[in-house]
Amino acid sequence: MSDAFETRVLNVATGSAERIVDLTRDCESFLREVAGGRDGLLNVFVPHATAGIAVIETGAGSDEDLLVALHSLLPADDRWQHRHGSPGHGRDHVLPALVPPHATLPVLDGRLELGTWQSVCLVDTNRDNPDRRVRLSFLG
Repeated sequence: MSDAFETRVLNVATGSAERIVDLTRDCESFLREVAGGRDGLLNVFVPHATAGIAVIETGAGSDEDLLVALHSLLPADDRWQHRHGSPGHGRDHVLPALVPPHATLPVLDGRLELGTWQSVCLVDTNRDNPDRRVRLSFLG
């Protein structure tokens, strides 16, 4: 099984602000080391109740647009039943229902098969948790 399945955990510092962190280079680096030119699947998983994984365009404003859209859908106010942490933190616990904590992506010839403008991103709206873990798993 070790030749077919490889895994690694990334430690990602997101700080105390809402952030979208591009993980694409980390994913590509991982695949260069473990895929060996094989076809397979890359699973990206964030084991946190208040973060998600998105495949979006970055650098042209879409990442900021996503944060604005999430603010519109999930305002950081006192409407949430889940109330510990900073004001509006309950909405961070709803985030994974809209931005799931995982993505499974195709790998062809050992390379991540993304569209031209697609990036693999960690979406973190939780200002109370500045450190995240992201698990990368390759099944070839």
